[in-house]
Amino acid sequence: MKRLNYLLFLPFVLLASCGGGKTDKKASDAAPKADSIKAIPVAVMAVQAIDFHAYIDVQSQIVGDENVLATSQTAGTVNNIMVQVGQRVNKGQALATLDAAIINQQIDALQPQLQLTKALYEKQQALWKENIGTEVQLMTSKTTYESVQKQIQALGTQKDLYRIVSPIAGVVDQVTLKIGEMSTPGGNGQMGIRVVSYDKLKAEASLGENYLGKVKQGDPVILVLSDENDSIKTTLTYVSQAIDPTSRAFTVLVRLGNNSKLHPNMACEMKIGNYENPHALVVPVSVIQKTQEGTMLYIANGNKAKSVMVTVGRNSNGQVEILSGLNEGDQVIVKGYEGIDNGQTISIQ
Repeated sequence: MKRLNYLLFLPFVLLASCGGGKTDKKASDAAPKADSIKAIPVAVMAVQAIDFHAYIDVQSQIVGDENVLATSQTAGTVNNIMVQVGQRVNKGQALATLDAAIINQQIDALQPQLQLTKALYEKQQALWKENIGTEVQLMTSKTTYESVQKQIQALGTQKDLYRIVSPIAGVVDQVTLKIGEMSTPGGNGQMGIRVVSYDKLKAEASLGENYLGKVKQGDPVILVLSDENDSIKTTLTYVSQAIDPTSRAFTVLVRLGNNSKLHPNMACEMKIGNYENPHALVVPVSVIQKTQEGTMLYIANGNKAKSVMVTVGRNSNGQVEILSGLNEGDQVIVKGYEGIDNGQTISIQ
């Protein structure tokens, strides 16, 4: 009886054993194969040594080295404007006049007295030559005549204050006066006639104090004139060593002389070249990634992505210098790197 029970139980054991074998086989078939993983499409760039220049980019403005606002030296009403914008003027040339009617009236009132004292003086001179009259009479007539002359001269000098003259030779850049308006000395910083010397133009810019010591006189400069779709290659003329306490910046400038492409108040981009490496390995700044371990990027190692730790140097115009970690000829992944990991299968497009 015991033997019969054993024989009945044995088929169930065999069936269970066969069923377990099928289950293991299916689990094995479900496991993904390494060569079935989809490759990530990427684009690569072969690293080559180039002559690398780093620039400091800053907005600058073209200004006249001689840029003045000519104003009146006394208060008065403008009665004549003698120039217009764009007109070239000489130093000392009259640009406008103010109403000097009161001064003119005083000068006119003295003219008869001047003629009378002159006639008396000339008569005393004639009599003195004929030994008629006294020396005192001659000296008195002379003094009276000269006194009236000096009064008229003083009024003439005062009348000159009612003229606005150009202190420099240049071009009229702006006229902010109108006939009938009141003009005052200094023009309240706005009212007057602006004259600019086009022969002495310069480009000025302000750099943050963190750049102090990183630029120097003689550094190469490229002025990008966006309005003219052109550029000018020159050098840095002046670097201030004083930091403005308010803006925490210092001034740099480039003297340009006369240039028909340039105009006062024109904006341009100043690119100051302060670094050069004639044999540099560079990559786009965008491929650089920051990690807890340091700075890294991906290169193509066959059909696999490989993360490489690198040391970066200067960057300029979207490119960054690689000081260590890369070799010339390495294939840096420049597109598709966002979604890959180290060792990921890739497909170079």
